[in-house]
Amino acid sequence: MSLVYEIGAVGLADGAWLKLAFKFYSDWALFQTSDPTGANYVSAEYHAAAPFSGQSPATVRGLKVRFDQKGHERPFQKAIIIDVVDGYLNPGDRIIIRLGDRRQGGAGTRAQTFVEKNFRFRMFIDPLGSSKFAEVPGDCAIDIVPGTPHAINLIAPRLAEPRQPVRVLARVDDIWGNTCRDRVIDGRVILSCPDGSTREERLAFASEGWAATEIALSFGQNGEWRLRAEADGVQVEPAIAYVQVEPLKGGYHLYYADLHVHSEDTVGTNDTYYNLSYGRDIAGLDIVGYTVNDFNITEAKWNEAVGLIGELNEPGRFVCYPGTEWCGNSAAGGDRNVVFLRDGKPRFPFDDEGRSVRSFEWNEFTAGTIRPGVWPVDELWAAYADDPEGHLMIPHVGGRRCIFDWHHPELERLTEISSAWGQFHWNYVDALSRGHRLGASAASDEHQGRCGGGAPATAAFGSRGGLTGVFAETLDRASIGKALRARRTFATTGERSFASLRLGQSWMGEVVAADPAQPLVYRLLGDKGWEEMSLYDADRLIWTRNLHEEAGFSNRRVRLRFGGARIKDRYRAAYWEGEIAVTGAALLGHRGVGFDHPEQCAWRRDATTIGFRSATHGDVDGVELSLSDVVGSRIEVRADLYGYVKIGDPLQPPPHIDAPSINLSVSGAELLASGAINLDIPGVELRISLECITEKSLPRDLEGEIGIDALQLAKGREHPLFITARQTDQSRIWTSPLFLSL
Repeated sequence: MSLVYEIGAVGLADGAWLKLAFKFYSDWALFQTSDPTGANYVSAEYHAAAPFSGQSPATVRGLKVRFDQKGHERPFQKAIIIDVVDGYLNPGDRIIIRLGDRRQGGAGTRAQTFVEKNFRFRMFIDPLGSSKFAEVPGDCAIDIVPGTPHAINLIAPRLAEPRQPVRVLARVDDIWGNTCRDRVIDGRVILSCPDGSTREERLAFASEGWAATEIALSFGQNGEWRLRAEADGVQVEPAIAYVQVEPLKGGYHLYYADLHVHSEDTVGTNDTYYNLSYGRDIAGLDIVGYTVNDFNITEAKWNEAVGLIGELNEPGRFVCYPGTEWCGNSAAGGDRNVVFLRDGKPRFPFDDEGRSVRSFEWNEFTAGTIRPGVWPVDELWAAYADDPEGHLMIPHVGGRRCIFDWHHPELERLTEISSAWGQFHWNYVDALSRGHRLGASAASDEHQGRCGGGAPATAAFGSRGGLTGVFAETLDRASIGKALRARRTFATTGERSFASLRLGQSWMGEVVAADPAQPLVYRLLGDKGWEEMSLYDADRLIWTRNLHEEAGFSNRRVRLRFGGARIKDRYRAAYWEGEIAVTGAALLGHRGVGFDHPEQCAWRRDATTIGFRSATHGDVDGVELSLSDVVGSRIEVRADLYGYVKIGDPLQPPPHIDAPSINLSVSGAELLASGAINLDIPGVELRISLECITEKSLPRDLEGEIGIDALQLAKGREHPLFITARQTDQSRIWTSPLFLSL
């Protein structure tokens, strides 16, 4: 791609510079300037215009190009920076900027992976060399559209009630998780009943707009139903979903929510209607919370969005809440979302007294200095503390992570454990170990226009967005708000899985006095097979099940798993690049697990070696190996661990300073004897493990009881007990705690 900038009437002074900028949250591949034969090479070339009669030629000697991810102001922060070297440029001279310059053998550039209408490149110039930039009128805009159909995505609730209509949604996505558009595709969904019989329903994907369709199904038989969606005459991967049909205990219904969704009103992608209707019609959500960065939204945009949310809110079908993201620095409490649970005009951007409730006020149109607002987070609580039932505040980890030195027990009832920023088990247990009564939630924190557990991109948002499961009486704002504040929730990493934890008639989220004769009762429903579940008392693991071990370890299969994050703050991703070498046994095959997109992968380097490359943001990835015989083998893992390239050459990422290289060597006999060999790495839950796994199928439905006496809990204090579990694809789930006293 080539962009041409023609110098305006004043020319460019010696020492002038230019910035070709685009939005920070774009995941366009990082541009580099050190290897002209490599991918994503960016260059700038000077072309002199023919001088007018009597005009002296420009004296510029060259252009110097660099790329900086934070090279300009929000939201246009990613910048290709071009310095004028030794001389000036005349009006009419041109600069040609080649993105993915191929002239010396480079592969071009990998564009942004998620759909955006009017993706913009914006030019800023400093014509005087004074470091004061002006915006060049007329952005270069392109539409980023979905690719070719790759797979069907099938969305259904994991638990449904007998003989009640169930909303099932099918869509056709490209390889990056974008829903295709304007495609003539037909298909079918095959229902396998618990009694072994089958039936078929036709799927007619919309031929205009999103390639999606919705059908209503009713399940007469109790038990597990298998749904398989296929396309006719198109080579796409089919989709499989499971629905467990049985009455839900307690008289509640199960709903799925994403309470943290951005739009281009602040730093999201595409407009507000696009994002909210995507949540309803494409992600199949029951509940969506629209979120704006409180410092960034204009009052006019906020009022427009609140009106739209009111129109979309439809009790019984779709609940939509307005909300804000208080963007205080971590030193002032850190990020808090505010969900306005009541109907009517929310108290934002001003309270009832006319005082600002923003953290501060600044956006790209703001003239002058940043205007301060309510700061630290104590002042935010003061704005809403008189009506806690009408508000829900959710601390979360994004860029500015929340700090639990601050906590308001009436306003803050849930905390966000998983989002597109990563997975934050460590933050959940930190809150609970401090004695804070917080329940589990997860959300997308979606900036890419794909809420509801959407596919991750490849940059700062490198994980799948999460979802919150909600047990409520009815689907309306009041009932859902009551359930959220009661902490009757679980959190997933984007899947429609299910988890519950109860003690008698008491549900997770409740504060209860324990009867030692009454056990904890848990239930897990997934789609890939549960491999591990654990019971925590705040930050203390007190009970666990290894389902691989229970099924019996294989003597032919092992797995490498690696995950965690480097740091707790922004740019936390750990970037892994390594290899697994096997000797003493034949390496028959391999399979990647937990990888989120095509650039995270494993491949065979030679007969004995598998290479791998990935990034983890608190999540876990892995590679399964099939061997001729584990017992006589030796497995060696070598890996380099890198950090995020905020500045500098993307081809030279900074090593993880605490552990730049990792080596692990294990004999197969030793591995089989121990079940797993773990290497903890300095960082945040950073670990690499070689593990035994089973060849048998693992259960999608897991339930049981845990005796209170067996847990040996200390008396005289409260114990926040919660379940977390992992499936074979490395998806996770967390319940809200039961706050149990003996």
